[in-house]
Amino acid sequence: MSRRTLALAWSTIRGRRGGFVAAFVAVLFGSAVITACGILLESSERAGVPAERYRAADLVVAAPQALPVADDVDPRFSERATLPVGRVGDIARVPGVRAAIADVSVPVSVLTGEGAPALGHGWQSAALAPFTMTAGRAPAGPEEVALDAALAERAGVTVGGSVRLAVGSHASTYRVSGIAGLPGGETGRQSALFFTDDRARELTGRPDRVDTIGVLAAPGAGGAQLADAIEAAVPGVVVHTGGDRSEAEFLDIGSTRSFVSELALAFGGSMVLIIMIVVASTLALSVRQRLREVALLRAIGATPKQVLGLIAAETTVVGTLGAVLGAIPGIGLSILLREAFVLVGAVPGDFALTIGPLPVLVAIVLCLVAARSGGWIAARRAAKLKPVDALGEAAVEPPELGGVRLTVGVLLIPAGLAAAIWLPLELPGEGAAESAAFSAFLLVFAIALLGPRLLGGAVTLLGPWLNRRAGASGFLATANAHANSRRLAAATTPLIMGITLAAGQLFSGTTASAAARDQAVDGLRADYVVTSTSAGLSPEIAEVLRGVPGVSAVTPVVRTRALATFGSGDDRQFRPYAVQGVSGERLAETMDPDVLDGDVARLRGDTVAVSRIAAGTLGVGLGDTVDLYLGDGTPIRPTVVAVYERGLGLGDVTLPHDLVLEHTTNRLDFAMLVAAADGAADELRSAVEPFPTVRVDDREAFAAAQREAAAGESAVGYLLNAVLLGYLAIAVVNTLVMATAARIREFALLQLVGATRRQVRAMMRSETRIIVVAAVLIGTLAAIPALIGTSLGLTRTVLPSVPPLAYLGIVGVAALLGWSGIMIATRLAMRPQPVDAIGVRE
Repeated sequence: MSRRTLALAWSTIRGRRGGFVAAFVAVLFGSAVITACGILLESSERAGVPAERYRAADLVVAAPQALPVADDVDPRFSERATLPVGRVGDIARVPGVRAAIADVSVPVSVLTGEGAPALGHGWQSAALAPFTMTAGRAPAGPEEVALDAALAERAGVTVGGSVRLAVGSHASTYRVSGIAGLPGGETGRQSALFFTDDRARELTGRPDRVDTIGVLAAPGAGGAQLADAIEAAVPGVVVHTGGDRSEAEFLDIGSTRSFVSELALAFGGSMVLIIMIVVASTLALSVRQRLREVALLRAIGATPKQVLGLIAAETTVVGTLGAVLGAIPGIGLSILLREAFVLVGAVPGDFALTIGPLPVLVAIVLCLVAARSGGWIAARRAAKLKPVDALGEAAVEPPELGGVRLTVGVLLIPAGLAAAIWLPLELPGEGAAESAAFSAFLLVFAIALLGPRLLGGAVTLLGPWLNRRAGASGFLATANAHANSRRLAAATTPLIMGITLAAGQLFSGTTASAAARDQAVDGLRADYVVTSTSAGLSPEIAEVLRGVPGVSAVTPVVRTRALATFGSGDDRQFRPYAVQGVSGERLAETMDPDVLDGDVARLRGDTVAVSRIAAGTLGVGLGDTVDLYLGDGTPIRPTVVAVYERGLGLGDVTLPHDLVLEHTTNRLDFAMLVAAADGAADELRSAVEPFPTVRVDDREAFAAAQREAAAGESAVGYLLNAVLLGYLAIAVVNTLVMATAARIREFALLQLVGATRRQVRAMMRSETRIIVVAAVLIGTLAAIPALIGTSLGLTRTVLPSVPPLAYLGIVGVAALLGWSGIMIATRLAMRPQPVDAIGVRE
């Protein structure tokens, strides 16, 4: 691309600013979205939080907390992977190690004073912060404890006083031996208290395991060299240095990084595709409005290659300006997304963003590729037209679409319907719902290609009916829409796309949420549910409940997440699944997973029950084995003894209770399901009265809590959809304003031949009705197959969950965008006097 071509392109842009504003806006906001996704992705690799209790440790040694996966994001284990206590001595013997200090964490509820959650540790680990005594002394016996200063203040205790602590469900009174403080102030993320080392390991329930090992280096020992030496000498460990020490201290940091990385890659990839479609559609409309100019260039000797070069230069200039300027709002959008994720609990509040130049550069490159590709697609046909043909198309649109465009568009319709309806019936597991979701994109592509035909058909059907009372203005609007269906299709495609994707994304989520809610309620047979206000329930509570008169069955439930691997060789894949651990004995009295095959009563030892969706995804059935990694990364290969339907509500994987409990961080139950005679609530509450953190709820209260938790999990999806739909809304208004404002000469001509301003505005209102109703109709029809396929894949029923008010909201927003974009632009285009407007350039 020569300097002369760029100079000519810049002159064209300066002389026709209005014609390039729409493309500039589309690229600018596209760049903002891609920049935001890039910042999130970079932050997942480089950002974090500072270490608190490990700030004085040179290195922190931990067990691997993720499953290594080639060419993909390593999935994180949901529970703390621990190390044998013998590793402390192994690390201490490595040259360059001055001290190796084991650390364990015990979730504790402080019941004295205001009450607060805290983590208990052995006093030896205080040196890793370092905590020092500001009053009193270190704990010396099993009934003594030291509190950090802030926690002691909240509890209202001093040295020599007593504090009541609950570990699990068991509460005990401890003597406060001392108050500990940090040189740099209090910890921000956690309150700390300290037991003796033996007492802390005893309270974990696993005295032979440690969470992490803090390393103090000898003078002169380098951090990186010492880390390599430890990893070489001690197998099966990961050494964290510098800012990565907090990842060993706080499990949620690694999980947050993995979550943000996967989210940014998936959402960013989808947005790049959508931005390319929007930019191409906008540029197609811009080129169409310049056919007279193209014809003149061809008439004075310009070759098709030169015309393509000029349009490519124009899109490069506009794309570069939009992409560079879009980086600024992109940084702001990333900050807003981060704050929104914190608000819904998806990321911790102290997770900071890393804002560097790389996401901006990537966004600029991707937007330039999108602009150049869209410009080439839009200009290719126009550049090949003969001058006379170009002038003719500028006056009257050609009646036929290109053969390739028509063929591809027609073929995409059955392909989309097959992906939405047929494949969900044939594909097992998650592939059914994924195929249905992909079908919406196929149908959107078909709409983009067949837009003039579809809109022309909609105008034929809807125009006379919608404008039957509009008189001459209605007739003129219908005829105008027929004659300019290509222009209207290019302007309306973003509106149709927005309706399709809004309905598809939103109602796929409501269908999954409704199915999960219904399955959780229908699967619960228990009369009462016992839960905890602290970290969980001690397993011993089950025996207390079984001793209550009138209780026929008690089912402890422990919850976690596991990773399942399937396939072989290069096709090896993994899936994270929600897991519940229960006892198969008398399970039918408290829980109904809706067994399709096998028997959950056989759930014991090395067995597993899986949902229909998980079984289909993993390709297993009764008698097959499943490769699973439990919450702490322990690999197992249980045998399938049952397949059930209610995986969305209860969890896709069900394992024996004791097996799951053994491999959780806190070794506590999530809840206990109780089947009892009517009126047993008072006896149950009396039985758990000695345990201050235990409460008894009826099944309705428990189901309500489950619904609230499910709503929180859906919030991230709604936030991302809001960003996507916000961009499409901007694109809708952008293209509609562009298409309408370009009709200034048409409006002037109508007034010069006798039409009043009021009549012209009435014609545009009639045209807007046609456009909005046609867009809602086509967009809804394109979303329906995907929603039916999603419902088939998730629930084996054809009816998705579509809240009427939500659908009316989509229709209302579409109507508002369409009406405001067209009518405001109409009023602006009619401001000049007709005599002046008729002479303006194209």
